[in-house]
Amino acid sequence: MISLPVYRTVKKLAKESKFWRAILKEANKPRRVVNVYKLNKYTKDGEVVFVPGKLLGFGNIDHPVTVSAFSLSKSAYEKVIEAGGTVLSMEDFIKNYPSGRGVKIIG
Repeated sequence: MISLPVYRTVKKLAKESKFWRAILKEANKPRRVVNVYKLNKYTKDGEVVFVPGKLLGFGNIDHPVTVSAFSLSKSAYEKVIEAGGTVLSMEDFIKNYPSGRGVKIIG
């Protein structure tokens, strides 16, 4: 689950953005788990991805992506970084993508 201050920020953004409305809706559902191999399968080089759940390190990724998630495992973090990607905290993701434009949701 996301922290209360981040939840409040997302709730404010949801008033103006379909992306954040979708994230808010996903935050209220049961926890989702996504493995790194799904990032590899459903993304292209350089895409920006949000995982409304936990990102786990099962599988490999062979291209760089920018990713944020409600939470992620240490191995998932390491695999994304090793592939040349970037992992953003929720706060940084909100600052960098306030409208959610161009962001893919995988979950």
